[in-house]
Amino acid sequence: MALNTFILTLSCVDRPGIVAAVTTELAANGANIAESSQFWDRQTDRFFMRIGFTAPEGTSREQLERALQPAVTRFDMKTALVAEARVPRIVIMVSKFDHALQHLLYQIRVGWLRAEVAAIVSNHEDARSTAEAQGIPFHHWPVTRDTKAEQEARLVDLVQSAEVDLVILARYMQVLSDTLSNRLFGKVINIHHSFLPSFKGAKPYHQAHERGVKLIGATAHYVTPDLDEGPIIEQETERVTHALSADDLVAVGRDIEARVLGRAVKLHLESRVMLNGKKTVVFG
Repeated sequence: MALNTFILTLSCVDRPGIVAAVTTELAANGANIAESSQFWDRQTDRFFMRIGFTAPEGTSREQLERALQPAVTRFDMKTALVAEARVPRIVIMVSKFDHALQHLLYQIRVGWLRAEVAAIVSNHEDARSTAEAQGIPFHHWPVTRDTKAEQEARLVDLVQSAEVDLVILARYMQVLSDTLSNRLFGKVINIHHSFLPSFKGAKPYHQAHERGVKLIGATAHYVTPDLDEGPIIEQETERVTHALSADDLVAVGRDIEARVLGRAVKLHLESRVMLNGKKTVVFG
């Protein structure tokens, strides 16, 4: 018998009976739970859960949502139900440094990331050849103070018309406006070096080299109006020594940034990240 696979995520105030209420309704619809993770945040008294399950052939998402509605109402849950058969659609935004872009495209090509690239957007022409070589639509949208609002409106139109699930800032060196950050909250992931706020501005790796740092790293986070302070999804650090040059640190940093962004995107696309105020709950 063919099966449909779904991912259910939910959060609510913690109370007895949440798991029983949800799993009882799933079982009543012939579902079989393949994976389950849960977390109780004692500080906020909120409960988070992710369930991967299979359902009989022909079972629709709408049917399952109707079945779960009594539990959702009873516990005032915030839920999301995703059918795994649908391939998520993404937009990758990049400026001149394309290491994170190239890593994402490679991981999609080999199947580690399950996604379809709806478009590559850049404020420079450098990534056009990469997009054209892989048959991906490329949009060159230069950004100035006078055109910023127009370009962001284009991005919103693209997200809506192409049914985009996630926008990825793969070293896109433009700050999104507060309006756009709020409008796409939870749907935009950024990557940056972990030197912030110690080494702001241009050439952070060179600044770090001058200060003799012993750890460098990268952070992937959701974009919010608070610059580089959105909920963190994934981080990594690597030890370095005095023997490395500033260019060596740049090379190490590029590698870390690409890996961290790739993992963060994978976690998001697999519905493993749940927002918890200014933090995230990440089910590995």
